[in-house]
Formats: sequence, structure tokens, C-alpha cells
Amino acid sequence: MDATTKSENQSLQHPSFGEAAVYWTKLGFLSFGGPAGQIAMMQTECVDKKRWIDQGTFLRGLNYCMLLPGPEAQQLAAYIGWRLHGFWGAIYAGTAFFVPGMVLMIALAWLAAQHGDQGLVGAVFAGIKPVVMAVVAAAIYRIGKRAFKGPVPPVLAAMAFVALQFFSVPFPIVIFAAGVFGIVLARMIPGCLAGGGHGHDAPAGPGSERGADAELGRFVLLTIGFAVIWAAPVVLCIHLLGRNPFADVAELFTSAAFVTFGGAYAVLPYVANAAVNTYHWMSGTQMIDGLALAETTPGPLIMVTTYVGFFAGWATEGGNLVRAIWAALLTTHVTFLPSFYLILIGAPYVERLQRIDWAKNALSAITAAVVGVILNLAVFLSKAVLIAPDGSPHLLAIGGMLVAFALLIKGRIGVPALVGLGAVVGAAGMLIG
Repeated sequence: MDATTKSENQSLQHPSFGEAAVYWTKLGFLSFGGPAGQIAMMQTECVDKKRWIDQGTFLRGLNYCMLLPGPEAQQLAAYIGWRLHGFWGAIYAGTAFFVPGMVLMIALAWLAAQHGDQGLVGAVFAGIKPVVMAVVAAAIYRIGKRAFKGPVPPVLAAMAFVALQFFSVPFPIVIFAAGVFGIVLARMIPGCLAGGGHGHDAPAGPGSERGADAELGRFVLLTIGFAVIWAAPVVLCIHLLGRNPFADVAELFTSAAFVTFGGAYAVLPYVANAAVNTYHWMSGTQMIDGLALAETTPGPLIMVTTYVGFFAGWATEGGNLVRAIWAALLTTHVTFLPSFYLILIGAPYVERLQRIDWAKNALSAITAAVVGVILNLAVFLSKAVLIAPDGSPHLLAIGGMLVAFALLIKGRIGVPALVGLGAVVGAAGMLIG
């Protein structure tokens, strides 16, 4: 340990569990702005102001979360909570991050299900749909700008788009194939992906000094524990309320949770296609409404799955609110539980994992493929937003999308404010007549 690291560690402040809990609860209500904004909030408070952890620990935790499927900002909160207060610190920090957004999303899903196609509510949703298209287009632009270094990543993106759009290859297979392709290709052509390169040994993280038997025992105990915690609500819902839709909800959103590399936009085509075309829980336009609502509520964007789960329960018995709420809660449970499992399994070894080249290469390839995946999402959504019922282009929606896209790319306005502006335009259009 060098003198700088010693000085940083000596200046750190260790909060009580209660003090940290107050902060995590506050963050859950204020975590607007997507992962970039949420991560910036934690950097400002946990590193710069409160000095709970040092900059190096924060960045290594963030790098680890970027390697995992699931919402990286929520996982980072859980990781910081683990660094501060162990198992229960991780559980509280990660849970507080999404619970306020979950409650609000369930309320908004009820509003959309009960009144979404009526009067002013319908006009508001009509106004925000082009904004959602612009947000998706901006995501393609920004991720592509970061991922397209050299000729290989654009090819991976094109292959992913073609596989999904024209051959209906399941999303998990596309992600898995991209990761394997990245590992193999980086071995054949070193440096063709951004994740390559050999790093020096990192210092051991807390808990990584365990013996092999202790590490195996910890892994087995956590795995069994989380399997039981996953299964208990699923079995209870199926036993009390029936298999439909709870068995399908558990299967769909558990599988989605383990393949959400690249953020929520990457997995949305998988979820949307299943919800709209396979299970018929909702329409394409209702899916877009859910994405818009998730953009404007606190918590990770993957909270849109809670909205979809609500509609799954709502659709099975013609608007049964109790079943809808239970389905939304079960969806949230199976969506976020894997994130806790992955953080608690890997947290003691974060320093060691920073230097695994094959993981970096796999992630780089997946990130490139995600551009094609999100483009597939854009095509899926555009059929409900940019095409009029008679099959002609919806010129007002296209114009609104282009204006919103320009504002986003130039950084003139944030996503929540832009969605709010779209809602105002939609409502004004109805009132004007």
C-alpha cells in the first residue's frame, strides 16, 4: 500500500448503519436521470462529500457492476452498502434504491391500464411517445459512439440486428453468442476489441483471502439461500392465485435478469416481444407508455418490467387489481434478486476480477451487439408510434421525434424534462382541438 492510499484510507469516515440507511432511502426517492446521473450522485455523496469510500474503491466497484447483467447503478449502491456494512448493508442499499420507483410505477401502471386510452390521459401518452422514440435513438447514437472503435464492433451490431429482426433468434442466445465471439476473436486478433490488454495484479479485496473450502462453502450457502428466496414467492403466488400469469412472469423476468447486459434498452425487445406477441398481456403502444413512465420515475430504467408485470396480472382476469399488484411485485422480485446474488457472490473478489481479459473482451463484444439490439427495439416501437393506422407515415410524430432527438444529443434538456414537455404538448393538442 503506497503513501497516497494510506492517506486516503485514514481520512475515510465510517457511517453507522442508521446514517447510511437515511442516505440510501433519500437516494431511492431522488435517483432520476438514468444510470449516469445516479452514479454521479453516489460519486458526489459517498466519495467526495461524505468520504465513506475512496475513489479507487468506487471505480473498481463500478467496473465490476459494468461486467454484470442488470442495472449497474443499483448494483453499485448494493456494493457500496456491502463495503460499509456487509450483507445487510448491501440488502438495504440495493432495495432502497428501487422501492420508491416500484411503488410509483405500480400506481402509474394502474392509471395507464384503467384510463390510458381515455381523454386527457390518452393525449398525454400520445405526446410522450415520440419523445420515447427519440430517447431510444439517442441511446443508439451514444452507445454506438462509445462502442464502435474499429471495424469489428459495427459488424457485431449488424449481426445482432439481423439475427433478431429477420431470423427471430432469441435475445439470450444473441447476447451469449456475442460474448463468446468476443472472447474468441480477441484471441485471434489481439486489440480488435476495447476490452483487450493485460493488466497488473490488483490488491486483494476483503474476503478474497479465504481458503478454497471457505470460498466454496460461501458460494453454496449464498446460492441455496437465494434459490429459496426466489422460489418462495413464486410458489406462493402460483398456489394462491394460479399459474396464469405467475409462472410465465417468473420464467420471463428471471431469464431477462440474467441477460440484461448493456442496460435496460438491450433487454426491452425481449420483454416487449414476449409481453405483446407471445403472452398478449399488453399492446405495443402500452409498452411504449411504460417505457416513458420509467424514464420519468426514480430508480433504474429496468423498472419498466414492474409496469409490464402489472399488465400481466391485469390482463388475465379482465382488470383484477389485486392480481395485477401481485404480478408487479413478483416481477420486481425476480428482476432484482439476481443483482443482489451477483454482488454478494463477487464483491469480495472485485479487485481480482478487474484483470480478467476474457471478461473485458466479452463485455466489449456484447456492448457492440447491444447497439443492434436497441436498433431492433427502435424498429419494434416505430410501428406503433411513427406509422399511422392507415399505414402512412405519422408526420407529426416523426417531426416531434426529430426535434426531441436533436435536443437530447445537444444536451439542451434532460430526459425527464423532455418527457414532461411531450406530455404538455400532447395535452395542449387535445385542448386546442
